[in-house]
Amino acid sequence: MIAKEITIAGSSKNPLMINRFGYGTMRLTGEGIWGEPKNRPEALQILKSCITSGIQFIDTADYYGDDITNRLIAEALYPYPSNLIICTKVGCTRKPDRSWIPFNRPEQLRISIERNLRTLKLEQIALVHFRVLSGGNVPFKESMEAMFQLQKEGKLLHLGVSNVSTDELDTAMSMGTIATVENMYGHGQRLSLNSPYGGESRGGEVLETCEKNSIPFIPYFSLVQSMPKKDDRIATIAKKYNATEAQINLAWLLHRSPWILPIPGTSSQKHFAENIKATEIELSEEEMIFLD
Repeated sequence: MIAKEITIAGSSKNPLMINRFGYGTMRLTGEGIWGEPKNRPEALQILKSCITSGIQFIDTADYYGDDITNRLIAEALYPYPSNLIICTKVGCTRKPDRSWIPFNRPEQLRISIERNLRTLKLEQIALVHFRVLSGGNVPFKESMEAMFQLQKEGKLLHLGVSNVSTDELDTAMSMGTIATVENMYGHGQRLSLNSPYGGESRGGEVLETCEKNSIPFIPYFSLVQSMPKKDDRIATIAKKYNATEAQINLAWLLHRSPWILPIPGTSSQKHFAENIKATEIELSEEEMIFLD
């Protein structure tokens, strides 16, 4: 049986236990992850459905949109349920040409945190990921020092990292408590690769470290990278369960490790409902071996 809950920052004084299935908001923006969604009422309804469906973890960033997903979250859900964790990311910004550029100097990270707080109408963010972006000229350790300082000031409760290599994760862990890691990972793409969204997307090379240290691993692009590959093994299991291939991809993540917290995103209410049903699929050990 798959684990239904996961604890974030279990070694800290403020552990957060939540259902082990979240929602990523990136797809709620317009084309190119920019501007307002094509169907704004549906976007707001999906966010409201997160709460009624038992989702307690929503992933966002102020550079989605620009700042569109944060505005939608506040409009749809504020005042927030007490058990809802809104996780945001800093370390990146966007240019008018929609390019992705580092925004990782200490003063820039502070600007991003303050912007997230303001738009989300929060006094403290429960979880913030520092996202590593290719092309930055600020040393990783310097950015992390700034993030830990912001945590000491109470701007954020828990600190995580995103798009990190194993060496970067080791460095971060040597500096303080790392609550979570958000890297690219899915059945069809488990290792790092080049991405149009800010250069290299770091992958599942860090999963073993996360498991050894009881750090939840939050995979992004789990469906974006896997679905186009049309894996016959996924199709076979999907047919057996009368499920969609997306549902089997998500079920595989839930079974792959008890430390994985999937956050599939979609702008479709229909697909959102289908994704939720993936939590009901129980894959056998033999099926997991087949899918491996």
